[in-house]
Amino acid sequence: MTLDHTDRTELLREGGIDHREAMERFCGNEALYERLALKFLDDPHFAELEQALSNEDAQAAYRAAHSLKGVAGNLSLRRLYDQSCRLCDALRASDLGAAERILPDARAAYDAVIRTLNQLRG
Repeated sequence: MTLDHTDRTELLREGGIDHREAMERFCGNEALYERLALKFLDDPHFAELEQALSNEDAQAAYRAAHSLKGVAGNLSLRRLYDQSCRLCDALRASDLGAAERILPDARAAYDAVIRTLNQLRG
């Protein structure tokens, strides 16, 4: 899929990705950003988070959420970053119940990023 700048920015915005912030962080290097963002498609942290929550392992869930937060922040995956922050706060307090309540919003943000990146890769 060939997208002009406006279409690319809109696609990213709809997926919860702050393109302007990303370009500031990556000094306008669109190719570098895209290469690194597409690597996120193979990132294991969300699956690790879900597995740890399923196992009721707050420490492992926190580690996964914290790693996810870092990657999401660096790539300007804004909605996912915000949800990861919420998860980290809950898990830092070992509140698995709160984390479970946040997880559907985090999953929606994660899925939006994955869909968007797959369209970008298209």
